[in-house]
Amino acid sequence: MPAQDLIELWRGDLLESLHRGHAVIWDRGGLVAAWGAPGAVIFPRSSCKMIQALPLLESGAADAAGLGPEQLALACASHSGGAMHVGRVTAWLDRIGLSDADLRCGAHMPQDRAENRRLTCSETAPCQAHNNCSGKHAGFLTLNRHLGGDAEYVRIDHPVQQAVRRAFEEVTAETSAGHGIDGCSAPNFACTVAGLARAMAEFAAPGPGVRGEAMRRLVAAMTAHPALVAGETRACTDLMRAMGGRVAVKTGAEAVFVAIAPDRGLGVALKIADGSTRASEAAITALLVHLGLLDAAHPVVGRLLTAPLRNWRGMAVAQLRTADGFPGPRMC
Repeated sequence: MPAQDLIELWRGDLLESLHRGHAVIWDRGGLVAAWGAPGAVIFPRSSCKMIQALPLLESGAADAAGLGPEQLALACASHSGGAMHVGRVTAWLDRIGLSDADLRCGAHMPQDRAENRRLTCSETAPCQAHNNCSGKHAGFLTLNRHLGGDAEYVRIDHPVQQAVRRAFEEVTAETSAGHGIDGCSAPNFACTVAGLARAMAEFAAPGPGVRGEAMRRLVAAMTAHPALVAGETRACTDLMRAMGGRVAVKTGAEAVFVAIAPDRGLGVALKIADGSTRASEAAITALLVHLGLLDAAHPVVGRLLTAPLRNWRGMAVAQLRTADGFPGPRMC
């Protein structure tokens, strides 16, 4: 089955842009609903950071390092590089006897406006802790110290990444079709959209044992600290706040989005084929409303989906809409 029309942009009476993709809702019983091709193979990018963090907890490394919910939220984060993020990552590294130089994620200017302005006005270069993936990498370093691996923890054959791959293939119930290198230099393993949704359903209704406890702790950390997972005005943070901590959501580059709903035992995954972040944010919002997890009247729904798009003079000039058939099928 090909990609399905999911999100439309209308300007006047004409369809200006059309975003196609794939979306899957999964629970412990299996497939609940799907649009497009559930078997489409994708790179989940940063949407799978909670999976990449599983070995950190399952190995005992997190507890040995005394990590709390804030650090676990950062391990799952694509943060904005604000002072709250950079300070906590730096303190985490100091706690385990390491420094910014030990990270392998690279540096980029932060999305956080205040921190970006501070660096720009002081003509200061960003450090690696400003990288949106620095929390994940601090987690990798913590696991690596526990495992006794060498410094190049992002190598595909490194014990850290081999542990991540095992966890990834187990929770998606798939042998990965391969890997690519993410923007932060870490391997990113491919899976189907259905496999990613299946993994999120595992996080929503974890079983007993070490893995189940690790999943519960990661989801609890994300929902307790939504600002650490992303940042002010960011979709992940605003959506989690709007749902009162009942649902964890996480975006990934190239328009991937997932949701974990423990109250319902549901996992959601979607991918917009053209890589439009605006469309992926609109699509996850539509699905969360469809599932009754997000109030359609909440302002975040307007911002990400239903409110008119305005030009620089404040004129309403365009409108996002869900395409016919999406969210579509009535849930079983």
